[in-house]
Amino acid sequence: MSLSPDDPADAAKVALVTGASRGLGAEIARTLGRDGWSVAVNYRSDGAAADAVAADIRSEGGIASKVRFDVLDPDAIETGLAEIAGTLGPVDLLVNNATGPQPEKPIEAQEWSDYEAQLAFFVRAPVLLMQACLADWRRRGSGRIVNIGSEAAHVGPPELAHYATAKSAMIGLSRSWANALGGDGITVNLVEPGFAPVERHADVSDAERAAHAERIPLGRLAKPADIAGAVAFLASPRADFVTGQRILVNGGLRFT
Repeated sequence: MSLSPDDPADAAKVALVTGASRGLGAEIARTLGRDGWSVAVNYRSDGAAADAVAADIRSEGGIASKVRFDVLDPDAIETGLAEIAGTLGPVDLLVNNATGPQPEKPIEAQEWSDYEAQLAFFVRAPVLLMQACLADWRRRGSGRIVNIGSEAAHVGPPELAHYATAKSAMIGLSRSWANALGGDGITVNLVEPGFAPVERHADVSDAERAAHAERIPLGRLAKPADIAGAVAFLASPRADFVTGQRILVNGGLRFT
């Protein structure tokens, strides 16, 4: 691909993937880069990892740059979006993927602050980012949001009630945004991954992984590429008429 962000006539559309220095975010960023998006690789602290993801995209002929900002800081978001506009162009696609620690706690040990910490990443940050993009998108009559949820909203892990609650909130958030923004040409959808082991799951034992895989009709755990593929579809022209939807990417696991 020979697109150059310095040539507006040829510039690719711009995707901002939050929390993209590792894990699902990194794979989503790489996949969008292969699909021709110019990718802003957001990170908060690990600049070397973000550099590596951007380098991976460029090594395959894509366009990417890293951008550092905290998704919970409104001023930092504004500065980050201005930086992206100056290097790649204005954001066309927002992938809300950034996350924080997800400590497991018995229900009696969970405090309201545990719930607030999860809601900050999965509700507050998406709201701040959406609102920061909204005026520009309305002027242009287009824009895309893909929120990254979790099957935990349906499974209800007993020691992750704070996490499951916040991911559940993303369902209503995505549906309401789709209704509110459809008239502006903006689509909003939710991808809900099943358990897709990444770096932060290094301490999950092989026995636990095998036990979970046995419950999945397709007989294996999700891979980051599986989730990235769903995001790429929702970002593509093939999904122009898709909004307000939830896509579970979990190999067919059903919930009782």
